[in-house]
Amino acid sequence: MTQPIGSIARLWRYPVKSLGGEECERLVLNARGVEGDRRYAVLNREGRLGSGKTTRRFRQIDGLLELRAAYRGDVPELIFADGMRILASDPQIDAALSSALKVPVTLGREQDVSHLDSGPVHLITTAGLAWLRAALPDSIIDERRFRPNVVIDTPGVAQVELDWIGRTLAIGDQVRLRVTDRTERCRMVTLQQQKLPYDPHVLGSIIRDADAGFGAYAEVVTAGTIGRGDCCTLVA
Repeated sequence: MTQPIGSIARLWRYPVKSLGGEECERLVLNARGVEGDRRYAVLNREGRLGSGKTTRRFRQIDGLLELRAAYRGDVPELIFADGMRILASDPQIDAALSSALKVPVTLGREQDVSHLDSGPVHLITTAGLAWLRAALPDSIIDERRFRPNVVIDTPGVAQVELDWIGRTLAIGDQVRLRVTDRTERCRMVTLQQQKLPYDPHVLGSIIRDADAGFGAYAEVVTAGTIGRGDCCTLVA
């Protein structure tokens, strides 16, 4: 039994963890997740991964979301708030990042420890975004706050993706994902970034109305390429 649920509205990839990412026409998915996603990270002087929050694995470094990254071939180009652009391979990249963030940091490529948070692929739906906009009519609810890889255009005003947990999602002719868990939210969704203002109401609403969950994680069952406009179907 199959159930059509919508189509791909937008696709995102984040070359450097906790920096702004790039919108893509197509993404290649493999067992790790989105090819090139969070492949690099900003590291503090102890080698901990820079993030918008402090946990066992991560260390909060303010200002990361004011920077963006996009691939130029196989190498990310970092775009700073003042418009300066530097390739990750440039010998001056660590100095430029340290100056912009006002703390000593380095840019590192993923080695033995994954840069991913809790799941290989992160997805949200337009129905989920509509649900949050209805709850917060005075806030700017933009998908960039939630850093998804896949935004699925679905009808309704609800977090419909939560009903997919434990099921298999087919995207296009190739890719199969297994939806595994909801995404637990933290202060990252409140932070100022790329013309989006600081807004604590976003996290407050998600905590109050959805027990801190918004969106879902998925693992890759069948690898392949997905593109904007691809049909999405629940197949199991």
